[in-house]
Amino acid sequence: MKVSDALSATVMRFRRAPADTPTGLVAPVRSDRRTKNLTKRLRPGDIAVVDHADLDRVSAEALVSCGVAAVLNVARSISGRYPNQGPELLVSAGIPLVDDVDPEVFTRVREGERLRLEGAVLYRGSEAVAGGTLQDPDTVAAAMARARAGLAGQLEAFAANTMAYLQQERDLLLDGIGIPDIETDIEGRHALIVVRGYHYREDIAALRPYIREYRPVIIAVDGGADAVMEAGYRPDIIVGDFDSVSDRALESGAELVVHAYRDGRAPGLARITGLGHSAVVLPATGTSEDVAMMLADSAGASLIVAVGTHATLEEFLDKGRSGMASTFLTRLRVGGKLVDAKGVSRLYRSRISPWALLGLVAACLLAVVVAACSSPAGQVYLMFLAARWDGFTYWLTGMLT
Repeated sequence: MKVSDALSATVMRFRRAPADTPTGLVAPVRSDRRTKNLTKRLRPGDIAVVDHADLDRVSAEALVSCGVAAVLNVARSISGRYPNQGPELLVSAGIPLVDDVDPEVFTRVREGERLRLEGAVLYRGSEAVAGGTLQDPDTVAAAMARARAGLAGQLEAFAANTMAYLQQERDLLLDGIGIPDIETDIEGRHALIVVRGYHYREDIAALRPYIREYRPVIIAVDGGADAVMEAGYRPDIIVGDFDSVSDRALESGAELVVHAYRDGRAPGLARITGLGHSAVVLPATGTSEDVAMMLADSAGASLIVAVGTHATLEEFLDKGRSGMASTFLTRLRVGGKLVDAKGVSRLYRSRISPWALLGLVAACLLAVVVAACSSPAGQVYLMFLAARWDGFTYWLTGMLT
């Protein structure tokens, strides 16, 4: 009887659940059409709903660092225009990625509402709220292969955008006309430009000996100011449209440079004046990354070290926008002054190694001991120290007994 009961319990324990039992991932859902804004509200375990065509690597890294449980994209994460790296990063991290989700999901789902994601469908109880196409490593790899096949067309468009930017900004790019004067003294110093981009955390960590020894002027681009402060430093200058930088960074005392449009519109200026700060306005067609490089170069920086900026062809195309052509030309303008942070971390070594410092301390101690033993004054001092030690041991022995 006991054997029969044990067998029945085993069968019950391993029996499949009924077909109508809810399964899948149950988690709070948070949505925003701008991935940059959504990452500020995400919490570990959330389901993120975005509208991000050609999901780039930086956005994917931000989603992974937030600890999202799944990502639902109203757009196509890989449209085929170029081989963007974001979907590969999400899938390799084991995060479910659902594409082509019904756009009505933004109105049907409440912020923070706990819903169930089963496969490619989002449920509220037994009601299907929205659905799409579930991506896996095979589908992502196939889409990336198709995107690489069309890379030649993107390169042609990139070249055309480069020429258009050169025609629009030749005075600014070639002669520096329009770059305002700033209060921060950069002449003859190193400038460290920090963009919250590719591997910025690793780059800043690798540059700690360099920062400690050379004390460069730290120029942060928008959210790069928060990255600088997270690493334990303070930015000297913050450049950008100030849509992704925290109030804490703006209160750090850094000089503020607002990147404005060519027609004079400066959306970030209203936020700065609203906080009671003043700022320098720099109108330019390119990106804030370009503005920071040109600002450092025009101010007389002897070397410009870039953290998290775009350096390779894939990184230039990864944003999928024509404005990146300006970054390419800006790098040509800055020329030999510009060094990528990865190169600095590989080539630079601190002039004074820890072993050399330890040897110096040991030599100093040895010299003190030898001088104390060989001089009359030193012998008197050693006798004094010995008497104090004897008094201490006598007191300690009395306390213990």
